Amino acid sequence: MAHDSWVVAKRNLRRMTRIPEIVVFGLMQPVMFVLLFSFVMGGAIQIPGTQASSSAYTQFLMAGIFAQTVTFAVAGASAGVAEDMTKGLVDRFRSLPMTRSAVLVGRTVADLVQTAFTLLVLAMVALLVGWRIHEGVLKALGAFALLLLLGYAFSWIGALIGLSVRSPEAATSAGLIWLFPLTFISNAFVPISSMPGWLQPIAYWNPFSATVQACRDLFGNQVGPVDHAWPMQHASLVSVGWSLIIMAVFSWLSVRKYRSAVG
Repeated sequence: MAHDSWVVAKRNLRRMTRIPEIVVFGLMQPVMFVLLFSFVMGGAIQIPGTQASSSAYTQFLMAGIFAQTVTFAVAGASAGVAEDMTKGLVDRFRSLPMTRSAVLVGRTVADLVQTAFTLLVLAMVALLVGWRIHEGVLKALGAFALLLLLGYAFSWIGALIGLSVRSPEAATSAGLIWLFPLTFISNAFVPISSMPGWLQPIAYWNPFSATVQACRDLFGNQVGPVDHAWPMQHASLVSVGWSLIIMAVFSWLSVRKYRSAVG
C-alpha cells in the first residue's frame, strides 16, 4: 500500500508543478490575510491587557492564520478528488493491481506536501511584517508539526466531500462553507473571552482553537491574559487528540465511500 500511495502522491505533485497556478493562488489568500489583518485591522483590534497596535496583534494573529491556511486546504483536496472521479481517472486506477485506498492516501499526502510549502512561504512573509518566534527552533518545529497534523486530518474531510458531490465546483464550495464558522468561532482572530458567554464553550472545545493556542504557546506568542479554560491549558494534548480523532473517523468514512463509489 505504501508504494501505491507514493506513486499516486507523485502523480499529484507533478500535476502541481505543471500547473503552478494551483500553488500561486493557494499562496495568495493567506498572504493577503496576513497583510490586511496586520496593517489594516491590527491597529484597531485591542487584545485585553495590551494597547491596540499592529505589532501586538501580529504576534497574536499569526498562529490563527497558520491554522486557517492548513484547514482551508480542504477545498483543494475536495476539488481534486471530485475532479479525479468525474474525469474517469479512478476507473483507470481500478484496472491496475493496486490498493484502492492508496488513491486517497496519495492524494492527501500530496496535499500535505503543498500545505508544508505554503506554511514555509507564509512564515517568511510573517517574519517580514514583524512576527517573531520566542521559544526556540525546536518548539517552533513542534508547532508546525501540529499544524501539519491538523491539515492532514482535515484533508480527509476534503476527500470525503470530494467523493460525495458531483462536480469539482460543488466540492470547492462544500469544502469552504463550513470552515468559516469553524475558524471564526475560535481564538484565531479575537480572544474567546470577548465572545458571548453561551458561545465561549463551543470556541474553547473547537479543535481549531486548540491548535491555535498550542502554536501560540510553542512560538512564544501569548499576548494578553492567560486563558484558564482546560482545553487552552492543555492545548497541545487537545490539538493532537482532535487531529487523530478526525483523521481516524474521516479516513475510515472516505475509504468506505470510495470503495462503494468505484464498486
